Order: sequence, then C-alpha cells, then structure tokens
Amino acid sequence: MNRTRTNDRFARTRDGSAGSSKGRSRFGSSAPRRSGGPRSRPVAPQGEFALPKTITPALPAAEHFADLGMPEQLLAALGSEGVTVPFPIQGATLPNSLAGRDVLGRGRTGSGKTLAFGLALLARTAGQRAEPRRPLGLVLVPTRELAQQVTDALAPYARSVKLRLATVVGGMPIGKQARALNAGAEVVVATPGRLKDLIERGDCLLSQVNITVLDEADQMADMGFMPQVTALLDQVRPDGQRMLFSATLDRNVDLLVRRYLTDPVVHSVDPSAGAVTTMEHHVLHVHGADKHTATTEIAARDGRVIMFLDTKHAVDRLTGHLLNSGVRAAALHGGKSQSQRTRTLEHFKTGHVTVLVATNVAARGIHVDNLDLVVNVDPPADHKDYLHRGGRTARAGESGSVVTLVTPNQRRGMSRLMAAAGITPQTTPIHSGGAALSRITGAQAPSGVPVVITAPVAERTKRRAASRGRRRPASAPRRAPATSAATGAAA
Repeated sequence: MNRTRTNDRFARTRDGSAGSSKGRSRFGSSAPRRSGGPRSRPVAPQGEFALPKTITPALPAAEHFADLGMPEQLLAALGSEGVTVPFPIQGATLPNSLAGRDVLGRGRTGSGKTLAFGLALLARTAGQRAEPRRPLGLVLVPTRELAQQVTDALAPYARSVKLRLATVVGGMPIGKQARALNAGAEVVVATPGRLKDLIERGDCLLSQVNITVLDEADQMADMGFMPQVTALLDQVRPDGQRMLFSATLDRNVDLLVRRYLTDPVVHSVDPSAGAVTTMEHHVLHVHGADKHTATTEIAARDGRVIMFLDTKHAVDRLTGHLLNSGVRAAALHGGKSQSQRTRTLEHFKTGHVTVLVATNVAARGIHVDNLDLVVNVDPPADHKDYLHRGGRTARAGESGSVVTLVTPNQRRGMSRLMAAAGITPQTTPIHSGGAALSRITGAQAPSGVPVVITAPVAERTKRRAASRGRRRPASAPRRAPATSAATGAAA
C-alpha cells in the first residue's frame, strides 16, 4: 500500500492565505474568497443546482477494491464483512478521493455512499494518531440515527487500521462524548448542534481536521443547520479535503459546493428524482372513514413494515391502537430519548417488533435488511420526503414496495408530488377487507388480542447480568430474594 499520498490541494485557500483565520469568528462564518472569480455554470433543472464542471479529469473507475491500493488491513476487513465488489458510486469516487480530490457524489439511499467516503477517510488517515480533542477526520450528518449507522458501518474497518471513532450527537450524555474526544479520536461522526456545543465547551478543536465529509447535506440545509455547518467548515484545515455525498442535491447545497469544494470530481449514480428499478410505487385511493381500518390491516400483515405519519402525536396514537389490536408496533419520533430510539430500532431490525410507526426522523439513516414495504399513512410534504421515506426499502438491489394512502382531497397534491419525483405509480381504489389491499400489501385482519412489547429474553438477561456485575458497596444491604424476583419480573 502506497501511503505516501499527500494532500496536494493546488495551494487552495479559503480566505486568501493558507491557514489564516483572520476576520472569522468561531461560529460566525464569512464567505471565503475564491480565486479566479465565479465560474460559468450551466442551467440547472428546476429544483436542482447545476453541477460544477470538473477541470482536472477524474481518474477511471475501479472494478475491484484490490485495485485501489488501500491498506491490506482494510482489504482484509472488507473480505471479512463479505464486501467483495465496489458499488458504482464506490468504484467511481474512491480512486479520486484516495488521491485527495474533493468529491461531490449523488446516489440514492442504499447505493453505498457510506463506504464510498468512509474507506477513503480511513485509508488516508491510517497510521496517524490524533492529539486529545483534535480529530483528524470529520463526518457531519443531520440526524442521530444516521450518525449511529455511519459509525456502525465504519467501525470494523476503523478497528482494522487502529483508528478510534467517536460519535457526537444530541440526546446522549455530553460528558461521555467529551471524555472520548479528550482521550483522542482520529475520526468524529457528528451532528452539527452537538459538535458546536462541544467546541464551545473547549472539548473539541477542528484545526487538525484534514478530511471533512458532509453526508445528506441537503437534509442538513432543510433542517436549518446550514449556519452551523458553514461555521464548522470554516474551522477545519483550509487546505483539507472535502467530500459531499447526498441522495438529492438541491439549490440549498449549491452554497456548500461553491464555497467549500475545489475542482471536485462529480459523480451521480442516479438522477435525484430517479425511481429505483426494484421498487414498486402504489397510490391507494381510500375514503377517509375507512383509512384507519385499512392501515390496521396493513400493519397486521406477515412481515415487517415502516409506517410514516406527519406528527409524533399521530405516531403515538396509531402505535397505541395497533398494540391494542394485536399488532407488535413501536413508535419512533423526535420526542423519544436516544436510548428509546436505539432500542426501538434494534427491536424492529431483529423482528421483535414488526411495525415501526415513525415520523420523518426515520426517513434517512435507517437501514433494515429485507424490508419490503413502506407505507405513507400520511402523504409526505414533498417529493424529497417521498424518495427518502421510500428509500428504506429496495436497498442494495433488493425489491420492495412503497404504498401511499390517499383520501379524495389529497389526490391532486399527490399527483403533483409524483410528477416532481419522476414516478408513475400504480393507482388502485381500495377498501378495508378488500382483495386489492391484500394483494398489494399483504393486509389481513388483526388478532384483536392486545399485546405489550417487553424486552426480548436475551436483552433482559444481559441487563440482569450487567446489574449483578456492578460492585456493591460493603455497607449496602443485600436485597431480599422477593425483591429480586419482583425486579426480574418487571424487566
């Protein structure tokens, strides 16, 4: 492995002089001057920005990971994880990102973006050691779930090259995250808000970050994180490498591309509104009075399903109704603590829960193997939300269906949304108990016997073992056997 690649950034600067931070406050971003003035840009389709033209030709795509010259440990880890052939976005971008080029990559969810940027980040950081509080690589993501998924996906490869990962997200103890940063972490995966908090506490400095990744940058813009994102980017090394990957690239992202990417290699696996060939799209016309019953019958199907609704209150109401109807359902939304959200996702992935009822918090950053159905109980607000909700199924070549329940007053808006998404769905009138609903979704009548979701036996056993393993002070009295039994029964 040739690890003598240097970060040849063509003497790029962000503010006119390399390494200068003059006129830049910690979180007040100032637009850096770009040498050469504005470049001419082609006209973009409505809703998207015109992709920049690459000046320096891109390196040819790689057909095999072994052709990329990555560390042997990374190649061995890929083999151990069963990853044998690069996905298109990986094969196209990795030769360039490994050489230190900026990258602008677009690919639908499930197309392999995480390893596309992650392998380059780890390979180029391997062999280095971070000082306390001074990471060398940074991955910015919009949500806690996506941060955890990125961390989980990169962890075995980071271990193989002895790099330390730290996950920095809201909803978790900030002290524990601060200790991880103070102990030293080469790569930080973070949401913008929590990283900002840690920087303001003095627990993290970005001046040594040489490789920065923005994952799902359009969602960060949609969620109002753009000022925080630009402020963070203004603190990393001005001569460093930038990679921006997203499933959609709209005009909000144009600011980041123009300001922070220099002569990027541009690769688009799919048009941003392109439909996945292994995914079926169904619009089911249902009368409002019958929608609740039809939803319950879909939830009672054999197999797992994600159901999306607009608000956390609607999610909680539907979840309670499904549990009372005999369906093993669980709620996921921003009102839940991070530990609750993590536990719910794990129960859904293992099949302990068969229906995940969620707001858009689950529309990105969640990967579940063999999930073949997504249901929009409430139609999404726009085509981007539709594409990201639907992207939870038909991932990595698998097949799946996206079903949207549409009442008469929603039909016109849904038609416009589908046109914007570039999708021609199958439209079917349905009613609860009908053959069409069963054929399309596998709907069936629920048992009607209420269920209570408790932790799986293995999880309860693990908790009890952890509890018994805690050292008890010598002065602490032992619990009576009856109390222990009661505690175990309630777990």
